[in-house]
Amino acid sequence: MTDLTQQLFSRLTPWQQAPSWCIALSGGLDSTVLLHQLAELSRQHSLPPLRALHVHHGLQAAADAWPAHCQHLCAQLGIPLQVIAVQVADSASLEQAARDARYAAFGAALGPGEVLLTGQHREDQAETLLLRLLRGAGLRGLTAMPESRPLGPGVLLRPLLDTPRNDLQAYAQVHGLDWIEDPSNRDTQFSRNYLRHQVLPALLQRWPQAARSLARSAAHLGEAQALLDELAAQDLALAQPLDQWPWLQLPSLQLAALRQLSPARQRNALQYWLAARTRLPDTRHWSGWDDLRDAAGDGRPVWRLTDGELHRCGERVYWLSGAWLQTPPAVQPWLAPAQALALSGNGRVELSGTLPQGPLQIRYRRGGEILDLPGRGRRDLKRLLNEQQLPLFARARLPLLFQGDRLLAVANLPELSVGDWQLQWYAPTSEQGLR
Repeated sequence: MTDLTQQLFSRLTPWQQAPSWCIALSGGLDSTVLLHQLAELSRQHSLPPLRALHVHHGLQAAADAWPAHCQHLCAQLGIPLQVIAVQVADSASLEQAARDARYAAFGAALGPGEVLLTGQHREDQAETLLLRLLRGAGLRGLTAMPESRPLGPGVLLRPLLDTPRNDLQAYAQVHGLDWIEDPSNRDTQFSRNYLRHQVLPALLQRWPQAARSLARSAAHLGEAQALLDELAAQDLALAQPLDQWPWLQLPSLQLAALRQLSPARQRNALQYWLAARTRLPDTRHWSGWDDLRDAAGDGRPVWRLTDGELHRCGERVYWLSGAWLQTPPAVQPWLAPAQALALSGNGRVELSGTLPQGPLQIRYRRGGEILDLPGRGRRDLKRLLNEQQLPLFARARLPLLFQGDRLLAVANLPELSVGDWQLQWYAPTSEQGLR
């Protein structure tokens, strides 16, 4: 076993109880060496089952031959390969769009607890730090690439982050490995390639240990970020008392607790809270938080972010994403009210108690609805929901039970029912577990 392979085995020791290890195989130098090392280790140690994943973007003609190359390599090493074709969305940054598509595919391919191993090395880490410095990233961005992070139901692990590229190339040459050279990696119109071919070589000529030093700085910044994350968790604990509307199943925070923090601690807490839900806003867009926080009490401000929205209702802010940002259909027949009804893009409803007779429908507010309540008479639904102080964003999605044109019940509000029945709504969740 070479020193390089022994180092890899040591780094992977904490993950040996995983259901399987999946190698993100592009066919390039880094992932080819990683695949070969793992195949060697599997012959000497009892490892989790190995498999490889190749994502085919189809962005250039040369890439059409890469799945066959990866298949040949895996067949030689006795490792099964899954090829996943993806569509890259149109975007101002082709690099970012391809990366998003790639990691979305990896996350979808992983099973619970599986570990995805990628081949990023020390120079990749140095390039990432330089790129983010040049983009004016904050501390969270300057931690560059973490060694591990959640990905879908599994974990993303980068075991070669402290390994120089020269060591990987030397390993490949000693073992006679063939790898793919992506032609686009030479195109210095891409920022990372410009740093790789123009900037970093000049730095290394003057400071030979530049890549190691930059990677070490990223690690130090990671420690600092970990301390800020601990502080954020403490601050958020005070801002997450029980919600008045737990059946909405929405992440939310109490404004009063956040207002007691300095602006810097507010941003730190929110960055920590939002990081798992959306791409974080840059400095220019943090004014959206100020507007949300400082709006008048009767205001309904919204802060729109990449993957969702923060809505304010009174002294609480709610995170909405996914189905919550779509408009539910106007009418949905309920042919078997004794059974739960799945709502299109809006969770499901169940009806309990003495079931009303006749054809039923689920509708949503369009304005002008009237509820004829026992003992209270005909009341405007809008006024009734105002009395309940239900968040405004939830009202358009709140299922209403109708029999013909007669409103029978409002979901999850037992006092707004005209008979001996209750409409229970199980709302869709807006949690994002992809970041």
